[in-house]
Amino acid sequence: MQPADLTTWNDIILAFSQAHILHTREWAGIKARYGWQPEPFVWRDAAGQVVAAALLLRRRLPAPLPWSVLYAPKGPLLASWEDGALRTRVLDDLQAYARRSGAIFLKMDPDVVVGTGVPGEPEAQEVPLGAAVRTALRRRGWRFSSEQVQFRNTVLLDLSPTEDELLAAMKQKTRYNIRLAYRKGVRVREGTFADLSLLYRMYAVTAARDGFIIRPRDYYFAVWQTLMQAGMAEPLIAEVEGEAVAAVVVFRFAGRAYYFYGMSTGRHRNKMPTYALQWEAIRRAKAAGCRWYDFWGAPDDFAPTDPMWGVFRFKRGFGAQVVRTLGAWDYPARQALYAAYSQALPRVLAVTRRLRAWTLRRAA
Repeated sequence: MQPADLTTWNDIILAFSQAHILHTREWAGIKARYGWQPEPFVWRDAAGQVVAAALLLRRRLPAPLPWSVLYAPKGPLLASWEDGALRTRVLDDLQAYARRSGAIFLKMDPDVVVGTGVPGEPEAQEVPLGAAVRTALRRRGWRFSSEQVQFRNTVLLDLSPTEDELLAAMKQKTRYNIRLAYRKGVRVREGTFADLSLLYRMYAVTAARDGFIIRPRDYYFAVWQTLMQAGMAEPLIAEVEGEAVAAVVVFRFAGRAYYFYGMSTGRHRNKMPTYALQWEAIRRAKAAGCRWYDFWGAPDDFAPTDPMWGVFRFKRGFGAQVVRTLGAWDYPARQALYAAYSQALPRVLAVTRRLRAWTLRRAA
C-alpha cells in the first residue's frame, strides 16, 4: 500500500473496469473544499504494475477530539475482486491503516455486483462473486452500514445498440412520451456556466415540492463548475417556448454517463419535458463514446411502498437493467467509539435535515 499522486490519479484508475467518477481527482478536490482530506493509495504486483487503488477521504472530528472517519467512495478498485489473495492484501492493509491512523471506522462501497434484475422477477440473477465478498467482509468484522452514502442499487442502460434499437427496447409509453414531447414543442439545449443559478433554483423548487433535502447553493456550484471545467459534466435544459421547465446534469467518466441531478419547475408537465431530456442525455452520452448510461439510483426494497418507486418506474421505462451492488460497509477500527458514533449520527443528521428543510422553505 503506497501513497499515490493525485495529479496522475485519473490515469491510474482508468485501468480498472470499476473506475467511478466519485473516485476521481476532481471529486477529491471538491470534497477537500468541504472538510475531507484526500489520501490516494495504490498496490503493485511484483512487476511494479498497479493492481489496486483506493481514494480515501478523511474527515477529522472537531478539536480537541483526536479521531477521524475514513471513506472510500465507490472503492477500492481491484484488478479482480475474484483474486482472493489480492482482496485479502488490500483489505488487510486498509484495516491496518484505519487502526494506526486514528480512524474510528473506514467506510467503503465498491461497485461489486451482487445481482441483476428485480428480485422475484424472472430475469433476476444473483452473482456468486457478490455473495463471496459479502461473506468475506462479515468474517473480517465489517458491518453493513446503517448510513448508505450512495445508492446501493442502480439502473443501467447499455448504449451499444443503435438509437433505433434503443427506442425499440423502451416501454411503449416511454417511447410515446419522448415523441409527444417533441410534438408539443419541447426543445433541449446544452447548459452553460451562466445557467448554474437557474439550475439551482429549479433544483430547490424540486426539493421543496418532492420533499427531499438539498445542500446549500455553493456546494452544487462547486460540483457543477469543477466537473464542467474538466469536461466531465454537461447540463441539459428543456424549454417550452423559451421557458426553462426542466433540466438534468449528466456526468461522464471512463465510458459511463451518470444521471446525478434532475430538476423541474413543474410547469408544462403534460408536454413530457423530462422524457425529452433523458432521451437527449442518452443520445449525447452515446455520441460521446460512453458504453453505459447510469440512471443513478433504484429502490433498496423493490416494492410500491418504497419512496423511489415512482422514479424507478420512470427510469426503467427506458429499457435499462437493474444492477444491485454490495452497498456501503463499515470497518470499526475502534469498536466502542464506532458504537457511540453510530448512535449519535442519526440524531445529528436529523437535526441537520430539519435545519436545511427550514432554510429551503424560507428560500422558496
